[in-house]
Amino acid sequence: MHVLVLGAGVTGLATAWYLREDGHTVTVVERNEDVALESSFANGGQLSYSYVAPLAGPGILSKLPSWLLRGDSPIRFRPRLDPDQWRWLAQFVGACTQRQSELSTRRLLALSFLSRDLMQQLQTSEPGLHFSHSNAGKLVVHRKRASFDAALRLLDYQRSLGCEQQALDTRECVEKEPALAHLAGQLQGGIFTPGEDSGDCYQFCVGMSRLLQARGVEFRLGTKVTALRRVQSSDRRVEALADNRAIDADQIVLAAGAASAALLKPLGLRAPLYPLKGYSLTTQVDPHGHAPHISITDFERKIVYARLGDRLRVAGMADVTGRRADVDPSRVATLRAESVAAFPDAGNFDEATVWCGLRPATPHSTPIIDSTCYENLWLNLGQGALGFTLALASGRSIADLIARRRPAVPLDGFTL
Repeated sequence: MHVLVLGAGVTGLATAWYLREDGHTVTVVERNEDVALESSFANGGQLSYSYVAPLAGPGILSKLPSWLLRGDSPIRFRPRLDPDQWRWLAQFVGACTQRQSELSTRRLLALSFLSRDLMQQLQTSEPGLHFSHSNAGKLVVHRKRASFDAALRLLDYQRSLGCEQQALDTRECVEKEPALAHLAGQLQGGIFTPGEDSGDCYQFCVGMSRLLQARGVEFRLGTKVTALRRVQSSDRRVEALADNRAIDADQIVLAAGAASAALLKPLGLRAPLYPLKGYSLTTQVDPHGHAPHISITDFERKIVYARLGDRLRVAGMADVTGRRADVDPSRVATLRAESVAAFPDAGNFDEATVWCGLRPATPHSTPIIDSTCYENLWLNLGQGALGFTLALASGRSIADLIARRRPAVPLDGFTL
């Protein structure tokens, strides 16, 4: 079959990879002039296979009032005259229960463990795929006793699902990552996961696109799909339009990130997606300073630090403020100040490269990997902040659905 993949971010490229592996003719359509120029360009750099707790959790609602009143809060909300924003927020609030959080965690772990296995297979089969990959592990540090105690409870739950994690006291955290030494007086402890990776998602996508092109996959870059419409001869099929012309294909996979919901609406399909704006800084590591070598997540600040070779990526924020990826200088200033406070001599954060992007998220943090009521339209959407982590498993799963194979992990909870 000829399959059209809409979107050349990490999810779309992973989808194209497994479709081509199945022997399909694949065309990737992307509105930008290159691959991975939006959400996949400068994300947090962490491949968090074991730490996939959803954003909506039982402890979030009590924190929201103080967060919404602070300019430097990890989550920012700006109300819009947008019913989709309010609908998403209502569903998010409804998901902030212990039961739903554990259910979403269990589902996400199954998908992320598959991604971990697929990444290992890919690196074995494609040794020339370089993306500043490291398997140094990840340490989530806690500044408050209450959050650390909650993390210990979650640790027990995640261990029952197959996660290999260790609880560390403050001294052990510093032993694991000496760059944390000056923060020792502020830490209560941390959770270390040895099996976590880090890598440059943009480099990964560029490498994947080259491999795909070498296998005959066509890329139509700089081509904006303006609409999906029903085929006149069949109410059960759709076609993609670019420049008012239909793009020929037997099957269509929509993996266009935050832009996907608008394309689905005219078809009568409502995807529970809303863009969460995030920021990152990327700086050269000072060889004479103390930059972390393992991935660090500051739980209270909701900021992640990932070592990418001789660079340090710092990322954070979840702004529910609209659909534009415009840079808010105050948020950049907050991220820069937190970076300096955490690792003051790691690099020159004043000269760091700034990035801002929209992460397409669902209220439950579980992506949509599903067929639709149209026989040739498939969805691979809503990976949110876990896009890099879940990409390979998401791509493999949608390819399985198209091939009418049973996916390697159950897709209950990943439906539209």
